[in-house]
Amino acid sequence: MASSDEMPKPMPGGDGSVPPGKPMTMGQHVIDKCAQLIQSLKPINKMSQHVCTFAIYSHDMNRQIETHHYATRLNQDFIQCAVYDSDQSSSRLIGVEYIISDRIFETLPPEEQKLWHSHAYEIGSGLWVNPRVPEMIQRSELKDLAQTYGKFWCTWQVDRGDRLPLGAPALMMSPQMSMAVKSELIKKRDERYNISSHELERKRIDIAMAPEATKSTLNYADYWMVTGKGFAVDVQPTEMKTRAPFP
Repeated sequence: MASSDEMPKPMPGGDGSVPPGKPMTMGQHVIDKCAQLIQSLKPINKMSQHVCTFAIYSHDMNRQIETHHYATRLNQDFIQCAVYDSDQSSSRLIGVEYIISDRIFETLPPEEQKLWHSHAYEIGSGLWVNPRVPEMIQRSELKDLAQTYGKFWCTWQVDRGDRLPLGAPALMMSPQMSMAVKSELIKKRDERYNISSHELERKRIDIAMAPEATKSTLNYADYWMVTGKGFAVDVQPTEMKTRAPFP
């Protein structure tokens, strides 16, 4: 497959599981448990927050998915997230998102800014939630996050039925006012966590209307909103850069 905007070829026959493969043996469970006890797993242990929200494919606005971001804050201006398709133990790692402050975003060149999306609407509208965390606890951070930008690469397009991560990564974008998330997706998520996105939107009106969230300084984030154009990643053969021979 040469592009993130193409359907993959039919998968070879498997045993019907997702991904294809045999169940883990008891021996493998023992090995994994022993390794977990012995090793530090420091990067994973630094994950401090679980965010549930929604994402839209940059090249196809009809394709919308629920996403679960497990976030590690490296400093006050930079967060990195492992993105899964659910919060279950069997969830699939479908991509990675990097989140930066507006201060860093403004230093990026225009061509790079086009790959990033803003978070102000996503947070202010109640789509972005930290499941099971009381709103009053996360509120101060939400105000800061509303001023951030994200770049999200999806490496496993599970919504089209891919049983393995296939083809090129796809650039994702966040919901914006001009592109509503499908109501059935929101309803399903809200019922699972016993929340109301509409009620959260009402409570976050001050975040949505904050000058920082509504400022109109010139930048190229949410590029599709102005141009109507998204991005598809094409894989092309290229000449390999080889190592110079040893003298």
